[in-house]
Formats: sequence, structure tokens, C-alpha cells
Amino acid sequence: MMGGTAPRGARMRLRAIPATVAAGQVSLVASNRGWRTHELVVLPLNAGGSAGQRLPDSQGRVDESGSLGEASSSCGADEGDGIRAGTVGWTTVTLAPGRYELVCNLTNHYADGMHQELLVTSS
Repeated sequence: MMGGTAPRGARMRLRAIPATVAAGQVSLVASNRGWRTHELVVLPLNAGGSAGQRLPDSQGRVDESGSLGEASSSCGADEGDGIRAGTVGWTTVTLAPGRYELVCNLTNHYADGMHQELLVTSS
């Protein structure tokens, strides 16, 4: 079984379906269809910011300050040791209308493209 570390420059992606949800309580289910361990962290986007614009550190990770929730437990809810390949994890968060960034923040995953915007509408 493969761990979560990825080399810098690997092609990775995170896809949210749907990419727009209504405000309120939202359950995010992260299905790991890859072969590395992953996670899903929910971060608010600043006005004018876009997904993928955060500056990763030397480990290819971004600051999780302000995180609203995290799915990183195989077959379980919330934080843990990551979502192993072929399993799911989930978290339930309350989101106000706005724009958020969903990220995998394991080593080099963000830097390698694992981020997507989530739009939360008022209804």
C-alpha cells in the first residue's frame, strides 16, 4: 500500500462533484480513487483569491489556519491518518455563502494540483 508522500511535479487532481452547493450543513464525502493516501481540507477563499493560488511551503503544503473541517479517516468521519486508496472519508461542516477551497494537504499534493474551488450559494 502506498503512503501519502508524492514527488514534486507529479500530476494530481481533486474534483468536487457538484462544485456548487447550498449554504448550511454540508457533508463532504471524499472517495480516494487513486493509489496514494489523501485527505480533504476545507479552507475559505479570500475575496479575489482562486483555488491553487496559496503558496506551498518546502513540503508542498499550505497553511491550514482557518480550516473549517477535514476528512482524513479511512471509512470514517473527520480527522485521522488519511484516506487510503479505495476507501472513503467524510466530514460534515456548516458553510456560509461564499467561495471555499478544497485541498489535499499531504506532502506535495497541493503543489501538484490537488485543489478545487467550492462555491456555496445562498439557496
